Amino acid sequence: MADLAFTRRELTAQEALFSYDVSLLKHCDPKALHSSIIGQPRAMRALEMGLSISAKGYNIFVSGDPGTGRSTAIRMATAPYMHDLSQLRDIAFIHNFHHPDSPIALTFAPSEGRAFMLAMKEFVAHLKQDIENKQQEKALDAKQLALLVDTHLSVLFERFSDPVLQLHFKHVRQDLLENLYLFETQKANDNFFLRYSVNLLVDHSQTDTRPLVFETHPTFANLFGSLDIYGDNRDQRYLPFLSIRSGSLLRAAGGYIVISAEEMLTVEGLWEAFKRFLTSNALVIQNINPSPNQSASVRPEPVPLALKVLLVGSEDSYAAFCEHDLDFLKLFKVSAEFDYTMEATQEHIEGTIAYLQSVVAEEQLLPVDATAFAEVLRYSALLAESRDELTTQLSLLADLLREANYWAKAISVHSIDKQSVLRAIEERQYVASVTENRIFDEIAKGEMIISLDGSKIGVVNALAVLDRGSSSFGTPTVISATVAPGNEGIVNIEHEAGLSGEIHDKGLLILEGYLRKRYARNFPLSIYSGICFEQSYAEIDGDSASSSELYALLSAIGEIPVKQNIAVTGSVNQMGELQPVGGINEKITGFYTVCKRLHLKNHPGVIIPFQNIKSLILPYEIIEAIERKEFHIYPVHTIDEGMQILTDRLSGVRNQKGNFPPDTLNRTIEDRLKHLYEISRPQN
Repeated sequence: MADLAFTRRELTAQEALFSYDVSLLKHCDPKALHSSIIGQPRAMRALEMGLSISAKGYNIFVSGDPGTGRSTAIRMATAPYMHDLSQLRDIAFIHNFHHPDSPIALTFAPSEGRAFMLAMKEFVAHLKQDIENKQQEKALDAKQLALLVDTHLSVLFERFSDPVLQLHFKHVRQDLLENLYLFETQKANDNFFLRYSVNLLVDHSQTDTRPLVFETHPTFANLFGSLDIYGDNRDQRYLPFLSIRSGSLLRAAGGYIVISAEEMLTVEGLWEAFKRFLTSNALVIQNINPSPNQSASVRPEPVPLALKVLLVGSEDSYAAFCEHDLDFLKLFKVSAEFDYTMEATQEHIEGTIAYLQSVVAEEQLLPVDATAFAEVLRYSALLAESRDELTTQLSLLADLLREANYWAKAISVHSIDKQSVLRAIEERQYVASVTENRIFDEIAKGEMIISLDGSKIGVVNALAVLDRGSSSFGTPTVISATVAPGNEGIVNIEHEAGLSGEIHDKGLLILEGYLRKRYARNFPLSIYSGICFEQSYAEIDGDSASSSELYALLSAIGEIPVKQNIAVTGSVNQMGELQPVGGINEKITGFYTVCKRLHLKNHPGVIIPFQNIKSLILPYEIIEAIERKEFHIYPVHTIDEGMQILTDRLSGVRNQKGNFPPDTLNRTIEDRLKHLYEISRPQN
């Protein structure tokens, strides 16, 4: 007879508790506000390198979660280069007298563009005045007009030596002389002289830093500019250069443009057009889909632009670009990846507090004491899902502090303390708990059939996390397994119903591998088993329920009852080893809340992978329940350990002969699998 005694590991309240020591925080020495980006050394190094190299293709993709400081980091990384104005150019368009539908692009040194525009205005004004005087004297003829034009153009010829401008002045002279009849009949009104004006799109006459443009809504017009040519505006129809409007690329010329990657992908054809710009470094302004009243033939000359592009997006969008565009990595040779967590070092703790203090100072919040900072840091660890780390999404911590400030004022206290922060967290959970309460109501009323007492065969209470916007909550879900003789193996009912994701499908295949390795060593695995998430009608993915499915399957195979007051979570490999999962705090809290709501007194608890101990940042209420022995957390390493807790029976280890001891779980399961094989084997 085997020795059925075994020990079960259970977390004490002290082990389950995690908090920051207030006395340690009192000795923190926060650095100068905004002196650096906290916890992103790799991303900052990548930004610095990408901004320093001016070679073609050294554009930067900045990836990471919102709130990790990407925009602030870009501003800080570009700051040392902002006073280098060597690449700034004024950009203007003028009338093309020979091909009006192809306006001429001009670039100037800073302030020269405005000087040219004003010089042309002055030329037109003086010329018009002299022409009007000659008209009044009735002394205007071809010779007089030529003399007037040459007199005023000589000033321009002398001031602007650029060959393109010199040629333009010659075309202006020729055009004026060709239109002598308009002046003789006094039909040359103010609109006529618009053809000699300048459409100055980029003016750096007052610029003292390089442009840094954030384009959060990239479209063809917003990026490349547009042509506002309308049929009812005669002057713009025949003078297309006046209709050109600048986009963010022109405004960023000589500096930097920051573009939302996800937004760019939402506009059909935009990425392909943007790629052409990056390849040629020349901007073509055109209307992609002109209206019936617009001319599609207008095509201004390309404008050469020198600027650095920074695409900002998620890791998923970066992967999508790399996978679907072979040229992407040639155009964006630098990847600055912002991490969502950082180690909870003294430096990072001080940096986080410094950031929060800056928010308090800038927004004139109530004073914050050390207990509040300690609680915010605890919340930061909760977001990072690790006691050893903090979140880099500092904006989320600032939001919590703002809400704590509101509740502190609501109860008329003069500073933000621990209770204010806890109140803010509690209120967040309350306002976001409509769906959660509805599910818990269904459990309490019996509409959702979940047994939280006694024992059942082939039925296990698993733990799942449901997301709703920025909030998430845990809830128990029933997993059932049935077993019969056959050769179909494990049938994933969710997959058959089209409700199973690829990762969940993989988890089910791992279960078959475990059964073969663990039990079916000397005989074929011959079972027909169905595994199902009961009363679940949404798609299921991930492998965090694979251990729960295996517990239910082993219970069904061996016809072994398992406890219903203990919920389980965890991923499992083919060796039967438990692997950590995400959302562990939400899962435990959700199950505890259900048990509390049903007033369970039968020592409910949860089984978790032992690696998840470092992820536990539980509500204080649960810690108190553990201390009173009213709730239990069992960290386990293997499926065998979990089955022992669920059944109060020893799992058993193979002896030297390769057999499991009698009266053990594994012996019962193996014998049952042999029996199923015998039944399934064809009879001669």
